[in-house]
Amino acid sequence: MKFFKNRSESKQAIKRIVKKAGCVFVLTHILPLLWACDKKPAGKEPGAIKPPEKITVTIYPSQEQQTMHSFGASDCWTAKFIGNWQDEQKKNKIADLLFSMDTLKDGSPAGIGLSLWRFNIGSGSFEQGAASNIKDEWRREECFLNADGTYDWSKQKGQQWFLEAAKKRGVAYTLGFSLTPPVFMTQNGKAYNASGGTQMNIKDGMMDDYAGFLAKVTEHLKFNFLSPVNEPQWKWGKADGAGQEGTQALNTETAALVKAIAPKMGNTNAKIVVGEAGQWDYIFGKNEAGSGDQARQFFTPGTPTYIGGLPQVAGIISAHSYFTTCPDATAIAIRQQVHSVAQQLAPLQTWQTEFGILGNICNQYKGAPRNTGIDYGLYVAKVIHYDLTVANTTSWQWWLAMSPYDYSDALVYINAPSGKIDVPGCKTDGIVSDSKQLWAFGNFARFVRPGMQRIAATVSGKTDTENILVSAYKDANTKQAVVVLINPLDQEQTVQLKGIANGPLTTYTTDGTRNLKHAVVKAGEISLPSKSVITITGMYR
Repeated sequence: MKFFKNRSESKQAIKRIVKKAGCVFVLTHILPLLWACDKKPAGKEPGAIKPPEKITVTIYPSQEQQTMHSFGASDCWTAKFIGNWQDEQKKNKIADLLFSMDTLKDGSPAGIGLSLWRFNIGSGSFEQGAASNIKDEWRREECFLNADGTYDWSKQKGQQWFLEAAKKRGVAYTLGFSLTPPVFMTQNGKAYNASGGTQMNIKDGMMDDYAGFLAKVTEHLKFNFLSPVNEPQWKWGKADGAGQEGTQALNTETAALVKAIAPKMGNTNAKIVVGEAGQWDYIFGKNEAGSGDQARQFFTPGTPTYIGGLPQVAGIISAHSYFTTCPDATAIAIRQQVHSVAQQLAPLQTWQTEFGILGNICNQYKGAPRNTGIDYGLYVAKVIHYDLTVANTTSWQWWLAMSPYDYSDALVYINAPSGKIDVPGCKTDGIVSDSKQLWAFGNFARFVRPGMQRIAATVSGKTDTENILVSAYKDANTKQAVVVLINPLDQEQTVQLKGIANGPLTTYTTDGTRNLKHAVVKAGEISLPSKSVITITGMYR
């Protein structure tokens, strides 16, 4: 066989062959192959694309962290209309997306399998109508209690539909939360505090009545948990009205309310959860306005506001992740302080009880207009990751489970029957759609079940591995491991997983085109697509 010195000589030889044979096929098919043989090995030339390097993810089942309690979301406001739709199929579609543990024919989940459902205990602003001074009727709520002391359990019918739908689908826990006392108990007769001050909007001598109301609702609806005060640090209204229900509260008032509720809960096994701070730093920061430093104020024996010794009070301090999520260094530092104060007051747990994409977040993510794409899903996944792995939260809960608004703080979205974003048009019917916020949340909620333990996990192998986030969990009874990987990079990664038993693994991928898509892979051949969240399940060693 003759070997040619260079590409030019080989090209001339091929032309001579073609001329004799009259064969175009040789020129079009063999010539490119010979030219390819003349090239240098792939990857050696400057600018050549190298195959992706493997990232090593190692889990350590023996290094146990917190025991997980739940993942949840709230029904606030919107369920009162949507839960009363006549179309049961559409309502069940929403309930399945939120609560279902079923799987589709291809093995992918039908829903995200929430394990906790939050029920807003209304104050009666809905019955007031326009006189409530809350302009948007979607942000008013009914009240079970009448001013004459009688109860009407047919109220909040739409919310009760979703509460029952959650229970039917096996949701483990329910939590009732209150934003304000009933309107006839408040100082201004409204469901918001227009004073601009820091005190609770409640009439003198009505705290015990408010406590009795909350205990009665908890007993009737059989909640597992009651959260009596929500975001007490925020100012909720002005003289001419408010955007929603809400009231400020001092720590002394929160403690007084809890102490009044506790003895009235004798007919229920529910526990009281306190805090619901407007953002994380209010549970460990200074108490200048009388509603901060909540962890120490409520759980340090000897303080005037100590309630941790009451048997009806859960050993949990709760807060919201709003306005503490960027930049990353700030998010991590704040959550380290959250974990630190919880350790000081051990065995105090931390719960993140409300989050959605609000406002302008470091000029990267904005509440409005509505965005349901993968970038927002990845952001949500990252917040969950930091709350679980740095703050060591045991429960993580979302804000609006469903919404008709042109905003990014929901999981399931409703458009009017016309297909447009039209809030009033969704009152009796609508078009149901999902979001990447929903499915990225599902990468945690669907697979990290109550009672599982978070375990240590590390990432190594490449210089940019700090961009890949990993958390891992185990079920000690079944020996199952769950690993959640977040790849925010716009390029695929290859992952080798260590600490897990050999054999096939199951993956569930959420990215720009897939929603918890099911697949079976080998442990050494895990592809992490660009801009994706993947949950991996298998047996641990």
